[in-house]
Amino acid sequence: MTGWAGLENLVLVAGHAIPRDLDRLDSDAGWYLKHFQAGEGRFYVDHVCAGVRLALEDPQSLLIFAGSQTDTAAGPQSEAQGYWRIAERLQWQGSPGVRDRATTEEHSLDSMLNLFYGICRFREATGRYPYRIAVVGWAFKQPRFDFHRQTLRFPAARYRYVGVNDPVTLEENLPFERQRLADFQADPYGTGPSLTARRALRNPFRRHHGYLESCPEIRALLLHRGPELYAGPLPW
Repeated sequence: MTGWAGLENLVLVAGHAIPRDLDRLDSDAGWYLKHFQAGEGRFYVDHVCAGVRLALEDPQSLLIFAGSQTDTAAGPQSEAQGYWRIAERLQWQGSPGVRDRATTEEHSLDSMLNLFYGICRFREATGRYPYRIAVVGWAFKQPRFDFHRQTLRFPAARYRYVGVNDPVTLEENLPFERQRLADFQADPYGTGPSLTARRALRNPFRRHHGYLESCPEIRALLLHRGPELYAGPLPW
């Protein structure tokens, strides 16, 4: 086990897109973006910076950038790798020690899996499950991530969501966000036909996780399909 074995808390940054040009991160030209993400690229940098700051404030934390290889135009590089590269380019905001407590989770395909697989990656990296979790992302997505926290039955008292900012097109995003939350409320684990199909579209390189082996304590949860909540024992 690495020096991460003593770390207790998870700082999770949920990825949204893959950088194209690290010299142009302040414009959409520096990113591989979907049409509905126009104008958002520069805001993702704030998410990376917020994650680094939170990890700096908590020396017992592991910083994890989460997000898979979701874009064929970008090739087989992940959102998580891209956010790591941004942190590197920004020299970890003058806190290079955070780099030694940072890694990636490269299999998550949506918000539910960002949180779920982030927990799994923490277990894989440290040998334990996180005691506290701080999730970093869009402010308007807090209700959705809070619902995922409930789905995974992680204690509310040891969880917080840090909403960094919102896109300039917030009002246009809200109806879509309400629908995404409703989708997960009907299918909490994302294993039904609709959400499974959406995940497949975001997995063009057919990546598959190994968490059934590296996280044996929650194997039953990983295999659970719902829609009822998993009622078995959990290590947190």
